[in-house]
Amino acid sequence: MLTVAISWQMYALTGDAFSLGLVGLVEFIPMLLLTLIAGQVADRFERRKIVFICQIMECGVVALLVTASLGDWIQSYHILIAAAVLGASRSFENPTTSALVPDLVDRESLPQAAAWTASASQTASIVGPSLGGLLLVFGPSTVYLISIVALLISAFLILTLKVSRIDHKKEAASMDSLLTGLRFVFKRKIILGTISLDLFAVLLGGATALLPIFSEDILRTGSWGLGLMRTAPAVGALLMSFVLARYSIQNAIGKYLFSSLAVFGLSTILFAVSTNLTLSLVALFFIGASDVVSVVIRTTLVQLNTPHDMQGRVNAVNMLFIGTSNQLGEFESGTMAGWFGAVNATIIGGFGTIAVAFLWMYMFPELRTLKTYYDNSPTIKEGLEGSGR
Repeated sequence: MLTVAISWQMYALTGDAFSLGLVGLVEFIPMLLLTLIAGQVADRFERRKIVFICQIMECGVVALLVTASLGDWIQSYHILIAAAVLGASRSFENPTTSALVPDLVDRESLPQAAAWTASASQTASIVGPSLGGLLLVFGPSTVYLISIVALLISAFLILTLKVSRIDHKKEAASMDSLLTGLRFVFKRKIILGTISLDLFAVLLGGATALLPIFSEDILRTGSWGLGLMRTAPAVGALLMSFVLARYSIQNAIGKYLFSSLAVFGLSTILFAVSTNLTLSLVALFFIGASDVVSVVIRTTLVQLNTPHDMQGRVNAVNMLFIGTSNQLGEFESGTMAGWFGAVNATIIGGFGTIAVAFLWMYMFPELRTLKTYYDNSPTIKEGLEGSGR
């Protein structure tokens, strides 16, 4: 809801598409600069309190937007400052939230927990923007006020979570400690392959960034078709996440992971060549569904194969890769579309995703042949046992 309201208000103030890009940029820069620091913070302090503080900070920022909007003195630079602070807050909140999950459930339940997390995320991605768009009829201040209420409820719920007592290591803050998460990722083939696979697969397969072009110039459906096409992958992801929450993947993990990427790539190619709205919606549905399978597997692999006292730093590296792939993926899709046209760019992206899957199968055979979520290599086993997990 906040994303919709902030973007709408920025465009209403400036009438400039470049200003919309600036909003995304000022949100991304804090993530790039602060995520590794946030990971160390998540491993040193109580994670519930970190998330709580971040959400209260976000409430304060949104309250300032409400005040400025109602007072009719808001300017574009106010929105950019607010977006930067929100980006900084989320840089701490997101990896900490991911690291908090293993504090709440046992290891055997992590696959279902990852599926339910994906389900909640997809529900928010469907309902949030739609509700935000409808409420904009009453002005951005209405959206901001309701967002404050939602953030306060979330902050309260975070404090009510029952977390088993966990003593966080109070190692001295240093550059060495800051880079520990990166070193851990690059030493573990399973985790490096998992995280880097997300980076390059999403980077190449970002068809959704080009949906406005397909709705206007190819399928000629207008805004109503664009709305359906934006909803289709989210619905596919939501339904698949419900299935995975009920029937979690426990065996042949590597095969499911690479098969889901193949389906993602093939569905992207099908969407690119389709000239029929129904067929395009089916392709987008499978793009969303296959992406959730991949997301749940990758998330579970990272959480299960990371010692508890490093969850924050490793999840921070993961979030950095994911954020980079999402931001650069949209840039890559737009650039390729400018060079080769939207259809050809999407086809190239689909084949690129499949090529990445085959390349990673060769580069990371441990990931390809993985039967369960657990990497039984000595370094991983010793780290997990030493952390009491």
